[in-house]
Amino acid sequence: MTEEAILKGCLNKERSAQKALYEKYSPKMLAVCYRYAHNLPDAEDMLQESFIKIFNHIHQFEGKGSFEGWIRKAVVHTSINILKKNKKFNEYIEVVSMAEYIVQKEKQTANMQSKEIIECIRLLPVGYRTVLNLYAIEGYVHKEIAEMLGIEESTSRSQYVRAKQMLERMLLNLDILEPVKQKKRS
Repeated sequence: MTEEAILKGCLNKERSAQKALYEKYSPKMLAVCYRYAHNLPDAEDMLQESFIKIFNHIHQFEGKGSFEGWIRKAVVHTSINILKKNKKFNEYIEVVSMAEYIVQKEKQTANMQSKEIIECIRLLPVGYRTVLNLYAIEGYVHKEIAEMLGIEESTSRSQYVRAKQMLERMLLNLDILEPVKQKKRS
């Protein structure tokens, strides 16, 4: 089924088209949800809620930009709204002991490193992880993030800086990043 046929069928509320849409996009969108969720069951709940909203509002897709991009935006907004509704976004840590997040060092293949990087991002406190995902991965600016999350723009910026610092420490701990050597002053 082509994307155009899927869209047309979904607009007519055809179950086969809705199933085709879900099967085509749910694996990618589950990965998006997983970046925001605490665990896989939470990500699956976010995904289900997202697709319900997508099916109910598919008539709002105007054909501007990619259909997948429109779906992704709906999934991100739904995930954020779920975090806000459950007040999980406010559960961030100002000062974090990295000892909680230390993972045993071992040599990894490039594929394992990617998985560990993703897992390190997931280990970040919810506020840090959310802002990092929205800014660095989704491409939102801090003003948009602040509006979406109901926080100050400066809070978004500080959460992002702290998330990067914490992530860097985690990755250094895993030997995925090389430490930056300080230049000697003469």
